[in-house]
Amino acid sequence: MKPAETESKTGNEAQTKSQPIPRHLTYQKVRDGRKQPIRGLWVRNGRYYARLTVEDPNTGQKNTRRVPLENAKTIPDAVMELKKLQTKREDNALPVLKRTPKFCDYVQQYLAYYETVKDAKRPRTLETERGHLNRWVQHLNETRVDRITKPMITGFIEKRQGEKVSGRTVNLAVVCLRNVLKKAIDDGWIQRLPTENLRPLKWVAKKKKLYTAADVEKLCQSAVEVSKNGAGFADLIRFMSFCGSRISETLRLKWLDVDWQQNQITIGSDGLAKNHKSRSVDFNPKLEALLKAMLARRAPDSEYIFPSPQRGKNDKPAKTFRESLKLARDKAGFKDFGFHHCRHFFISFCVMSGIDYMTIARWVGHSDGGILIGKVYGHLTNDHAQRQARKLNFDPTALEQAADAK
Repeated sequence: MKPAETESKTGNEAQTKSQPIPRHLTYQKVRDGRKQPIRGLWVRNGRYYARLTVEDPNTGQKNTRRVPLENAKTIPDAVMELKKLQTKREDNALPVLKRTPKFCDYVQQYLAYYETVKDAKRPRTLETERGHLNRWVQHLNETRVDRITKPMITGFIEKRQGEKVSGRTVNLAVVCLRNVLKKAIDDGWIQRLPTENLRPLKWVAKKKKLYTAADVEKLCQSAVEVSKNGAGFADLIRFMSFCGSRISETLRLKWLDVDWQQNQITIGSDGLAKNHKSRSVDFNPKLEALLKAMLARRAPDSEYIFPSPQRGKNDKPAKTFRESLKLARDKAGFKDFGFHHCRHFFISFCVMSGIDYMTIARWVGHSDGGILIGKVYGHLTNDHAQRQARKLNFDPTALEQAADAK
């Protein structure tokens, strides 16, 4: 249904001082076969309109609006549509009868809302959404929120695929659009999502290279040689490789997150982890040795494990080590190495060490009990499984003898 035209724009009384508005451009009462006006039904330029009085549920204020009847071609059609609208009004099921905002404007309202509401969305999530929504604004621009259709959305998808954008990125863009439209439902602008039954694109994740422990050390040594922040960068890379933490949550860690009695470090105690839940990672020998070495040379004026080199008098964590990463990987010859490779390194060697998937999932913050780890990293255990299979013994006598020996 197109946005209703308000009573203030009727045109029955409106006319210019020099010339009256032509009759076919003004609203006229629709009359039945006995030439009697049909209450609530109007026509203008061959198009039928229903006149409805609707109460705003938020303010209680009543407004009279004319609503275009899209499917009415004859007077009986118009009468039938009018009765349907009146029934929906009684059932409080009317669609939005006022002019909906333009998509480009509503996106700004959406972003401003989540920037204002505390802890509703993480800053990094908003940053990602903003990037995707900027492209949607370019595509939909001034389209009214209630006028967004599935063909418009699929047109965007086809365009992005034509630009060789990965299926995963396109799917994320659709999720961001859906988030905006869900808020439009909450705000009463639309009643249903135009993305309903829209299937996500299939895509195959690029297989990450598994760097070895020697590679990680080479990268760290290269950083010390080429970057003024190389020592801090090396600590960061080793830390993430030994506990599987993500870069953003690692940089926010404080020394208070280290529990030396329980031999654990808590990731995400500030509530800003990816799933908003904290987790404890038990010390392994490498992680414990690294933390003790870092503690011995910690900055006395900072509570952060990775303090900002440019903190001045204000204690704050390091914002990024991207420049050091670029210099170090160029020096080491690892052009594709990223911070997430450290997490991949940790999970891979946990799996190959025979640690159960549920424990690994708890360490790295997966809430599925290890299902994802089994799917992505299960192939790494093939050799381990074959070694275990060779230990299987179907001779009960041999088993009894082994039990007695214990």
